[in-house]
Formats: sequence, C-alpha cells, structure tokens
Amino acid sequence: MLTYQITSALIGLALAGSILYLVRRDHLHGPYAVWWLSVAVVTVILALFPTLINDLGRLTGINYPPTLAMVVGLALVLFKMLKMDIDRSQLERRLRRLTQRLAIMEAEAEQKKGQSD
Repeated sequence: MLTYQITSALIGLALAGSILYLVRRDHLHGPYAVWWLSVAVVTVILALFPTLINDLGRLTGINYPPTLAMVVGLALVLFKMLKMDIDRSQLERRLRRLTQRLAIMEAEAEQKKGQSD
C-alpha cells in the first residue's frame, strides 16, 4: 500500500522527469524549467521529510500545518500568474512596436517606389 509520502515523492519525481524531457525536446525554455524543477524538488523534499511542514507551521504560529502548505502553494501560483501576465504584457508591447516599425518601413518603401516610377 502506498503512503502519501511515497505518492508525493513519485509525483515530484515524475514532474522533474517531465520537465527535463520537455527541456531536452526544446519545448520548455530554461528559466521556466528552473521554476518547475524547483517546484518538483520542494515536492520531493516535503514528501521525504513531512515533519518539515509541521515544524514550519509551528514556527509561523499556524495551528494546522497543512494549511501552511496550501497557502504557500496558492501564493506561488498567484506569483507565477502575475509573472506570466507581466511577460505577456512586455511581449505585446514589443509586438506593437515591431508592427509600427514595419508599417513605417513599408510606407517608406512605397514612397521610394513611387518616386522612382
């Protein structure tokens, strides 16, 4: 029978293996892989040493330590979503500027073509 520790460790190892596979196949870029590999490592560590979450809960004054894991996990998900929105906003800004530059260059090319005819 599998305990929750073994199950959590297997999930972390499977996540790490999947991330390495995606990096190897060039489907996931390096900085994103580091983020996800760190998530996998933390999952494995917490699975192998479940008393860590209890100790951290006691240190932070949380009566039910698994709540700490859920709150930290939710905070990390929200942080990741914010980072993705910031990156997407930067990409949209760069795309808009590139489109404007291309339009200017096309207009200049048309103008030069009209002058040479």
